[in-house]
Amino acid sequence: MKKAIFLIIFTAIILTGCSTNVPLLIGDGTVGPRTGQATGKTIFGIGNVDAGMITAARNAGITKIGAVDYQVKRSVFGIITTYTTTVTGQ
Repeated sequence: MKKAIFLIIFTAIILTGCSTNVPLLIGDGTVGPRTGQATGKTIFGIGNVDAGMITAARNAGITKIGAVDYQVKRSVFGIITTYTTTVTGQ
């Protein structure tokens, strides 16, 4: 019985994806009318990802960054990892 419960819990942990969301405050914190995003994916940790705040700001034409939101999502078994940076500003 203990082995069965352990196996169920272990399988649930392995099959669960993971997501981390980190809000950052850059500059004066003024949320402007523009929002830009930069996204990138890696497979097994391999890939050239440009999901930085400078790229996100350029995508929306933002010159003054007010706030940054950074998110990391991992798929089942951590095979695919998606990085997303959202920038708001003017």
